[in-house]
Amino acid sequence: MSVPFITVEGPIGVGKTSLSKALSSQFDYHLLKEIVDENPFLGKFYKNIEEWSFQTEMFFLCNRYKQLSDIHHHIRQQSPVVADYHIFKNLIFAKRTLKPAEYEKYVAIYKILTADMPVPNMVIYLHAHTDTLMRRIAKRGREFEKNITREYMEQLAADYHEFIGHFIKMHPEIPLIQINGDDYDFVEREEDLQNILQLVEEKLPKRSKHNQ
Repeated sequence: MSVPFITVEGPIGVGKTSLSKALSSQFDYHLLKEIVDENPFLGKFYKNIEEWSFQTEMFFLCNRYKQLSDIHHHIRQQSPVVADYHIFKNLIFAKRTLKPAEYEKYVAIYKILTADMPVPNMVIYLHAHTDTLMRRIAKRGREFEKNITREYMEQLAADYHEFIGHFIKMHPEIPLIQINGDDYDFVEREEDLQNILQLVEEKLPKRSKHNQ
């Protein structure tokens, strides 16, 4: 396996950034965090999804493209990376929110931009019940997330579940760890976090562990 490049994915509020930070600290990996608050369309998007979906998704795609292009330097320097997102999430959100004609154009742009991007060699998929997700979203108190509805979150969780099933079939060579966020509260319970860190370490290639 090449230089470790781990991505953590899952629905909104499931704990992607918290786990990514813990992994970065534990293994001394470069941390790549997705840009969220800087998206000028996001607040408008949750108020009127149909009106602002294309602008919102294009902003995310362009920024994630720039971020992932920049980490080529770390990988070339044999510096492992952990990211709190995978670029495939763009397709999950875009397919749910864009009109068919817009989605077709979006996919064409997505394929061009991601053609030569670094590919993760481990994916951690976090999932949880809608009640758990809504509770965690409310707890962190982001202003633009106050308009997220339960229906939207249920649809998003279902979309993620379907996409991950497809991802497993399309990329059997990429190790994928699935973690139930209802059973593991790695933010509040240290024991849960340590269990997850151990699970990830067991999946890492020996060369990465020896080079800590």
